[in-house]
Amino acid sequence: MQQEEKARRTTAAGDLWPHLKMILDALRASRQRFALYWLGGAIIVIVSATAYGQIRLNAWNKPFYDALSRKELSAVTEQLLVFAYIAGALLVLNVAQTWLAQMAKLKLREGLTRDLFFQWLKSHRCFRIASLGEIGVNPDQRIHADAQRLAEVSTDLGIGLLQATLLLISFVGVLWELSEGVTFEALDRKIVIPGYMVWCALLYASVASFASWRVGRPLVELGAQRYARESEMRFALMHVNEYGEAIAVSRGQKLEEDRLHQEFDRLLDVLRRIVTATTNLTWVTAGYGWFTIVAPIIVAAPAYFAGNLTFGGLLMAVGAFTQVQQSLRWFVDNAGTIADWRATLHRVGGFRQALLDIDKDGLDARRISFEETFDDRLVLDELCILSPAGLTSLSEGHVEIAPDQHVLIVGEPRSGKTRLFQAMAGLWTSGSGRIRLPSAEHVLFVPKRAYIPDLSLRAILSYPSPSNGYPEEAYVAALMRFDLQHLAPWLDRVARWEKELTDTEQQQLAFARVLLHKPRFVIVDEAIESLSPHARQTLFDVFGQELTGTALIYVSGPRSQDKFFGRVIYLTLDTRNRLPEITAASGAP
Repeated sequence: MQQEEKARRTTAAGDLWPHLKMILDALRASRQRFALYWLGGAIIVIVSATAYGQIRLNAWNKPFYDALSRKELSAVTEQLLVFAYIAGALLVLNVAQTWLAQMAKLKLREGLTRDLFFQWLKSHRCFRIASLGEIGVNPDQRIHADAQRLAEVSTDLGIGLLQATLLLISFVGVLWELSEGVTFEALDRKIVIPGYMVWCALLYASVASFASWRVGRPLVELGAQRYARESEMRFALMHVNEYGEAIAVSRGQKLEEDRLHQEFDRLLDVLRRIVTATTNLTWVTAGYGWFTIVAPIIVAAPAYFAGNLTFGGLLMAVGAFTQVQQSLRWFVDNAGTIADWRATLHRVGGFRQALLDIDKDGLDARRISFEETFDDRLVLDELCILSPAGLTSLSEGHVEIAPDQHVLIVGEPRSGKTRLFQAMAGLWTSGSGRIRLPSAEHVLFVPKRAYIPDLSLRAILSYPSPSNGYPEEAYVAALMRFDLQHLAPWLDRVARWEKELTDTEQQQLAFARVLLHKPRFVIVDEAIESLSPHARQTLFDVFGQELTGTALIYVSGPRSQDKFFGRVIYLTLDTRNRLPEITAASGAP
């Protein structure tokens, strides 16, 4: 409960700095950090050089337009050559900045995505994160689309902010000097306001920035809701595509269509609110942009009409004012983008924080103890498993299993059979007692549904070990032993085998993998029930012949009692003691 509440807090729109620090820490620890340092330094140099070029280009306005007003052709031609040099240099700098920005986006996304891969797949977190409610839904969206968007928007905003800052520093001095010619007459006195045009630009941009912040603030929360609804919509479409055959034969098209419409309506509701908020923001940004066309002229007009500024000087002052106020209005121009950036930052940063918090001790006082044994024994000592269904315990307080034993653990429906399997695998930790297992390379777990990745058959059989770790004849022998010899010619073919193989063939392939690996302990969660009687007998023959030194621990229902098993342990469920809420330490519901 505490962890779920923290997960909600970490996704709140107000926690900007913790999430930003979280992402920066991830990048500092990544392999791409040196490339990012180099790219960042190069971008600073290029942007600084561009700002200097902009100053030179603004200063060029005065002699050029003064020459035009005097109709001096030679002076105009000379200034056009100067313009060509400045513009050529700025073109090279712009191209260089574009390349550096694109590379920064690439490296930023690479560092962030690889870190999320590592954090998500570490210590069973990909299983446990599903228990944290909304933050554990569709993690693929956060790792793929959200991380991509965060990298791109962060780069664009960072470079834009740097450029605006340097231009502001550069042109404030120019605008301050030009303000010296501005005087006002009141009560027969001349009034001079030092830095008059600078203060006008500051006031002008401050009012617009405040208005943009007030009007655009709802876009932060709406952006986060949009990304969540988009991921849910995509998941619903993937689900229909995955089970298209079952939907068609069940005549469930209309029901699925209605469900898709419901998901789409939820997305449209958020999009409509975004349209309204964006429209309101456009009133501010667009109105500010239109008035900006004449604002510099209005501000500089007193000096021009007083004769203290030439026409070229007026255009130079207008250019400097425009650069200052454009730098100051950076927030105005990017209010919507900043809201989008904050939304993706909260989704990615909150997701990473939730992954890190899963492993923290003290999340649940009732935790199962896990130890690694070195005496080739599997031990369940006073094991009790706490779940929302109740407290599951074994009929024997102390269970010790040797490598050559075949043990059946029997439980009624909803008695906690899968929870026991998950607990032995280290996925479910809520409860009490102790589980002692040999090292991971000596234990192989077979879930009730076989996992068939999109790899070659050779890689599937050797998974997760390298496929070159076993001889060719071992692969062929494992397939033939489980009547899958027709697959032997396709060992190196990469395909979506879960679509091409039947459910029984997929389960046979999972047990062929057991024969190839030859572990000391095999723990199975009801998977044998999906085998045909012939395949079931073949499996028992394998454990009686090729795998005589391997223990088989089979967790299943009462129907699974078989003479093959020399020992039977029973599960009991006490519904009076339940886990009220699932925590990160508990795994998925």
